[in-house]
Amino acid sequence: MRVVAFYLPQFHPIPENDRAWGKGFTEWSNVVKAKPLFPGHYQPHLPSDLGLYDLRVPEVREAQAKLARASGISGFCYYHYWFNGQRLLHRPFEEVLRSGSPDFQFCLCWANENWTRRWDGGDHTVIMAQQHSAEDDEIHIEHLLSAFSDKRYIKINGRPLFLVYRTALLPAPAGTADLWRKRVEAAGFPGLYLARVESWGDYTVPQSIGFDAAVEFAPDFPILPRPIGQRWDLLVKIQNRLRSAGLTSSVYAAHQVHLYEMVAERMLRKPSPAFRRFRCVTPGWDNSPRRTEYARILHRSTPQAFGSWLRAMARETQMSFEEEDEQLLFINAWNEWGEGNHLEPDQRWGRAYLEATDHALRGA
Repeated sequence: MRVVAFYLPQFHPIPENDRAWGKGFTEWSNVVKAKPLFPGHYQPHLPSDLGLYDLRVPEVREAQAKLARASGISGFCYYHYWFNGQRLLHRPFEEVLRSGSPDFQFCLCWANENWTRRWDGGDHTVIMAQQHSAEDDEIHIEHLLSAFSDKRYIKINGRPLFLVYRTALLPAPAGTADLWRKRVEAAGFPGLYLARVESWGDYTVPQSIGFDAAVEFAPDFPILPRPIGQRWDLLVKIQNRLRSAGLTSSVYAAHQVHLYEMVAERMLRKPSPAFRRFRCVTPGWDNSPRRTEYARILHRSTPQAFGSWLRAMARETQMSFEEEDEQLLFINAWNEWGEGNHLEPDQRWGRAYLEATDHALRGA
């Protein structure tokens, strides 16, 4: 079984972010200014072992791979930002590809949304817009071939694994999939393994759009309107659990607060679909550093709770896929510090989540 962690490359300055948020902006700019919103709310999340790193530094990338490998993680899934031939945040992965270091497996996930100031991929104050087209599909796949050819690239029976974050934004996903497969096969691969991410409440059957599989995206929050109080049935249940955790109504008036154990239990009970779905586990979620309202917060995550969830998902993965090459399990994420969603060591827990990862995978 291979365990793959999503990897965010937004820890170095780029001109586009400088223009939008100010000179020198990186993800750390949001992380360090975060404040707790209620008693017991864990903020800010600050790194320990690796500090406020810059991903342009090769020693940082080596240290990340060393930590990940030691905890049982097989590889990183780098977010890939492609906008009609123009790329953003590509330097860390480019240097990994060019240098051959670290010697650690990887794949790519195309974050095919608009790049905006709202962090939601919508149309609000667009910094870089997506304009999907068949012409761009051809240019895009040609660009990806060099990564697919790398010996470290994650493949399933020789087929490079490529994820698309929001297939619903593609005007003709089946056509895109067909074009990509033909070009990859012409390049000498036995095919292309396409996976769509189950993001934004979109549970499209992969085969219906020419894809091979889906990747679950954790946490899969209940879909609630804004504000949360408009859904009284779910609100009553959540209120009762939040009160038991010492929270009051003022906490979730402006945000959506969920208890970690509730989300984990609900995702563990999800019925198996009739198609291939790679499961996903998260150590936490809290995007309040990025959002002043309507943040989604997973409260009361612990290494023990995360380890239990991971162990259960690992066992399910091993039982669900007879083909060993398809035994993939995703973790969201390695380093999403601005979303309180990271395995990298922090000042509160140290390496406890990495140790929980190692123990869970050994016990699966």
